[in-house]
Amino acid sequence: MKSIWISLFAAVGLWHGQASAATTMRVATWLSPTSEMNATVLPIWGKWIEEATEGRVRLKLEHDLGAPQSMIDLVQDGAVDASWTYHGYFPGRFKLTTIAELPNLGAGAEAASVAHWKIHEKYLAKAHEHGEVVVAGLFTHGPGEIHMRSPINSLSELADKKIRIGGGVQNAIGQQLGITGVAAPTTKVYEMLTQGVVDGVFNPMNTKRSMRFKEVAPYTLKMPHGLYLGSFGIFIGEDFFDRISSEDREAIMAVSGEKLSAMAARAWVQADQEAEQDALEYGNTITPASEQDVQLFAELTQNIEQDWLQDVADRKVDAPQALQEFRQIARDYQAQLDSQG
Repeated sequence: MKSIWISLFAAVGLWHGQASAATTMRVATWLSPTSEMNATVLPIWGKWIEEATEGRVRLKLEHDLGAPQSMIDLVQDGAVDASWTYHGYFPGRFKLTTIAELPNLGAGAEAASVAHWKIHEKYLAKAHEHGEVVVAGLFTHGPGEIHMRSPINSLSELADKKIRIGGGVQNAIGQQLGITGVAAPTTKVYEMLTQGVVDGVFNPMNTKRSMRFKEVAPYTLKMPHGLYLGSFGIFIGEDFFDRISSEDREAIMAVSGEKLSAMAARAWVQADQEAEQDALEYGNTITPASEQDVQLFAELTQNIEQDWLQDVADRKVDAPQALQEFRQIARDYQAQLDSQG
């Protein structure tokens, strides 16, 4: 009888241990460990998830599992539970997400990211561009600026220059500015700049520090709200969601979506500000664009919006209405931020 009770207690203890053990959500990531995504955004999201699920789900970052172009496949195949990527690395697949990259928005990354999420949920998700994953967040990096090996004082000086571009709307902007676009992963740009393979790069200011571009592209022409905002997605595998309770699924999404999108954008903007100061202290020259350049840029890129509407016509969503609402949400949000100082 004693042995029976011991066995029962052992079984109960084993069941309790299994029931209380935390589920690890393995998140594939890229960029350096010190980048804003790996040092700030994903750890904060992990903390939110752990708190929301009362410790039942914990996030673990997995580095060096593949290029950013492989992240969605890794999640869909169940190799990892979640990841993130840049939409511009998938030419032809992500057309609708370019809504957040269109120039002349007049709003910053946080405002654009909140609008990105809202419009995705209302209009764009039905196009199913992300495939068999759960979209947990959509955000943009900070303003994409012009970083050059040689001094630059105006947009007109870009004509015929070889500029590394990262895809997405950057291609269209580059064509209007008369540059020779060179496609390459961000990890290759430092070497390309060092060797003179390219004259410059379109990138947010944070890469001055995170990718050490301050050393090889010390001259920057800074546009108000940048040339563009790059669109990113954060996503979770459906298989992972099937393995956890509905309660935990709801808890995770409660700390994702708009909240995650806004937080990610704020982190990238903060990194931009810190990197700009660091670059100035290093000896870089950062030149604000003139009013003439701002007007010229608006004129050169005015047709990109219409081109986008034509390009996404096959997605069978109300793109004109989505774009109108996206711009209104972003500008209203930006006005609130500006009023708060």
